[in-house]
Amino acid sequence: MAAKKKAAKAGTGAVAAGVAARNNPYVRKLVEDDELRDSLRTAYESARKAYGRMNGKAPQKALDDKKVRKDLKEAATSFKNAADALRDSKKKKRGRRGKGLIALTLVGGVAALVASEGLRKKALDALFGAEEEFEYTSTTTPSPASETPVGA
Repeated sequence: MAAKKKAAKAGTGAVAAGVAARNNPYVRKLVEDDELRDSLRTAYESARKAYGRMNGKAPQKALDDKKVRKDLKEAATSFKNAADALRDSKKKKRGRRGKGLIALTLVGGVAALVASEGLRKKALDALFGAEEEFEYTSTTTPSPASETPVGA
């Protein structure tokens, strides 16, 4: 009887693990994304090739081998691609949407400045300061010959 109870407990643990795996977004992404699986497979194969080429050599001597370096570089690139694929795609979409909104606002602002002279003047005043009224006053005095006496 004790063996049956132990087996039943193990079964419920497996069910809970399955439910947890099904709800995990990383596991879902791994199951659904073919490109992610290909990146991980390529990374594993490249790392395995590099390890096989090393043949117990010292790391410095192994890195002198061009094929080992090529395999390690390919593995690193594939791991990076896999990590990028695992990241949340919602964040990328939000960033693009925000950039589009900024561009639309910028284009709308430029169109408003082109269309409205009053708005254009306000913008120029805000950027460069308000225009000052200019009154010209002469610093020279008129010549005495051109003056006529007031009472004459």
